[in-house]
Amino acid sequence: MINRKAFLLLSFLALASLSLTAQDGYYLDTKEANTELAEIPGETMGQKLESLLFWSQEERERRFPIMHAIFSSIPIPSGIDSTPLKTLKSMTPKWEDDTTLDTYMDAHHVQGVIVIKENQIRLEKYADGNNKETLWTSFSVAKSVSSMLVGAALKEGAIESLEDPLSKYIKELKGYDYGKVTVRQLLTMTSGIDWNEDYEDPNSDVGQMYKAHCQGTESHILTYMKPLKFAHQPGTHWNYSTGETDLVGILVQKATGISLAEYLSEKIWKPFGMEHVAYWLADECSNLNLGGSGLSASLRDFARLGTLMLDEGKIGDEEIISENYMKDATSLLQHVNDEGDGYGYLWWRFKDGSYGAFGIFGQMIYINPHKNLVIAQMAAWPKASSKELTQGRQAFIDAVQRVID
Repeated sequence: MINRKAFLLLSFLALASLSLTAQDGYYLDTKEANTELAEIPGETMGQKLESLLFWSQEERERRFPIMHAIFSSIPIPSGIDSTPLKTLKSMTPKWEDDTTLDTYMDAHHVQGVIVIKENQIRLEKYADGNNKETLWTSFSVAKSVSSMLVGAALKEGAIESLEDPLSKYIKELKGYDYGKVTVRQLLTMTSGIDWNEDYEDPNSDVGQMYKAHCQGTESHILTYMKPLKFAHQPGTHWNYSTGETDLVGILVQKATGISLAEYLSEKIWKPFGMEHVAYWLADECSNLNLGGSGLSASLRDFARLGTLMLDEGKIGDEEIISENYMKDATSLLQHVNDEGDGYGYLWWRFKDGSYGAFGIFGQMIYINPHKNLVIAQMAAWPKASSKELTQGRQAFIDAVQRVID
């Protein structure tokens, strides 16, 4: 596990790299980053991070591209050469009403969209002030990336079995209910542990999980979640929990002995040829990356993660992600509504066989393996989520596929 000295060095290098690679208005030196952080309410870093659920629209649009500079982050180095993406003549999505791409992006505060069909860019568009080099934070999209890293850890044997109890890898959970939960149950959000994911309620679990003061070097999420109790028999009840995705991140880091950022760079970012250095937020107490959010990357590189999933976790002929993991990761393991949609291993699965990673405030990686199609989006929705906003995102997906078909 990275120690505090190494973590501080990595954070300093992350900030220094921003000073050396200013990007279209998102240049931020250390002094500016500290000033921005001071303006965010909260005594602790965790409290400041929790406050993002209630930032103004202007604050979201200003801060989401610079989260990795404001908060302590660990860089994810890319390789020397990036995987080329050929650009074909741009397609124009077709809505069934008078919506256009411009009106969709304006109305939903979408800052960038990209469509990749058969490894070729068919559409790439950014709002003013953003471009292909912009690094945008992700929320629950990061959880699906953490899930991919579980698949990589299974492949190399760092995690031996999905049936192992969490206490085998996260020793701090021994003697607690969470210690009895299996890796598979954690990945499918069927732990049975009670959890409230109401983004508009500051007193919900998701609104409180980082707010306590540090208990030594134990991560915020472990301190918060250790005492939580079973409300259902493990494996019998599905309940969405961002806290559990942070536990997935801790699981990978405890099992491999390195940060999520380092592991992601080693297993995917460098060998797959990502285009830009990315960053992953780290917990202020433990220096462990947050498995459920905080991965900042360029839109093209988020889309490349989708193409890696399309390639069934293989880079060329090399299997990076466990084949057994891939079989179930995007399968319909848990039904979540009456329309036939469901959940795999931290991936949303739809009845037509498509699947995706979706986060609050509009982040998305959508994958349709039947059409060899990836759609990625970065956004700053005016609310964390709503029926209207998610329907608008789906209408955009439909508008793209209407043309692709």
